[in-house]
Amino acid sequence: MQRTDMIRSAVLAALLGSAAAAQEPPMSAIDWLSRSVAATPVALPAPARQEPAVSTGAAPEAITVTPLGGTTLDALGLTPAQRAGLPRGLWGETPTLDLARMIRAERVDTLPAIQSLLYALLLAELDPPLDADGSGQLFLARVDKLLDLGALDPALALLELPDDPSPEPFRRWFDVALLIGEEDRACETMRETPQVAPTFPARIFCLARGGDWNAAALTLSTGEALGHVDAETGTLLARFLDPELADGAEDLPLPARPSPLVLRLMEAVGQPMSTTTLPLAFAQSDLRSNSGWKTRIEAGERLARSGAIAPNLLLGLYTERAPAASGGVWDRVAAVQALEEALAGGDANAVGDALHPAWEQMVQAELEVPFAALYGERLAALPLKGRDARLAFRIGLLSPAYETVAAARAPQDGEEAFLIGLARGDVARIVQPGQTGAAIRAAFAPDAALGPDYAPLFEGNRLGEALLKAIDDVTEGARGDLRRVTAGLTALRKAGLESVARRASLELMLLERRG
Repeated sequence: MQRTDMIRSAVLAALLGSAAAAQEPPMSAIDWLSRSVAATPVALPAPARQEPAVSTGAAPEAITVTPLGGTTLDALGLTPAQRAGLPRGLWGETPTLDLARMIRAERVDTLPAIQSLLYALLLAELDPPLDADGSGQLFLARVDKLLDLGALDPALALLELPDDPSPEPFRRWFDVALLIGEEDRACETMRETPQVAPTFPARIFCLARGGDWNAAALTLSTGEALGHVDAETGTLLARFLDPELADGAEDLPLPARPSPLVLRLMEAVGQPMSTTTLPLAFAQSDLRSNSGWKTRIEAGERLARSGAIAPNLLLGLYTERAPAASGGVWDRVAAVQALEEALAGGDANAVGDALHPAWEQMVQAELEVPFAALYGERLAALPLKGRDARLAFRIGLLSPAYETVAAARAPQDGEEAFLIGLARGDVARIVQPGQTGAAIRAAFAPDAALGPDYAPLFEGNRLGEALLKAIDDVTEGARGDLRRVTAGLTALRKAGLESVARRASLELMLLERRG
């Protein structure tokens, strides 16, 4: 009877939570992370593995030991600064907390070129800000933004760089491992990391995954008695430990704001959750081989839009086998497979016939740039004519080979002349098409000057802050305030990021959406 009351309470809480969630903006990583690491370790029953005591005396709560010439968390990265095209001292004098706040506030849905710049800033190996105190606040903000983008592989790679992880980085590592299906590895690492104190739910989960079901059950009882496991989580864990409790019982209510740990527990009790309305990182769990093909394709499309997976991975999903039906995602699968077949045959006319339906499908799904990365250069090299050649030219301009594609094209009208000029970075003597073109042309003018908001940042050793502001300005400017487009593009060019400015400008001209 007590369990029934718990379930009823959980249902009511879930319904109330769902209504509230409908009014809330998308959750960021810091909102959905599992409470897998305890702020204060709690004594556990004998069967559970005992963790070393953590001092709460006069010593600081967290001690960072950095050898002379050593590396702090904020200096860790995956890409050398030079290869990323950024100066090592990019962060300069901007306060660490300001940078962390700006990074966490950056929009996920932006132009692909701007998205790529954000990735570069998140992954580059740069000197810490001048006021860095070793706590890793900027490092955590970078990881959290990667999680918001759904980019779990680079986030995991960053989180594995520290030799001796502290609780907050480990908390993120644990959740990433859960989302990509490495639960056993996550639990093993938790057992081998004595400085990290797991919470009761995480400990129970890992004890069970390790086969120690009796210790898991005793830990659950202790956690409930001490108030460290709430009723809803207790009911879920009880079913996880004893599936017979579900016999004849109603399904558990679907939690409105699940963590990765709850997602895995719901899957384990036979109630897998759809991730389509969950934060982007959760889509990575649908790429696992135990998910259906349609589910994997839809997850791949979501992640490809944010740049979290490579276009080739999406292509592999599209071409895995023949479409199972028609409509929606299956029409995209069929269109891409038809284009692949035409390209393999080498018939330009067949390619032209297949290209337009495939492109229309990509436009509807906002996957134009991944499509261009796959096909842009190949299409531009084919002897296409008329409307086919015109479309192939535009697709090629959205690809990494945009300069080569532009150099090989004789402009057919004023718009194409402007696009070719943009690809070359010279539109000074070309009449721009429309207001967006005028805003872009102003940024590429020989006398374009930094706006009043940017000049102090460039002069005050705050270049990283300036680039984060430029990302904001181009993203928000594309939604209507074209003065911000000019300001942001000008700043990118003054910072030496010419290719980013050109590609973002081409996307502003060619993509049928705002930001």
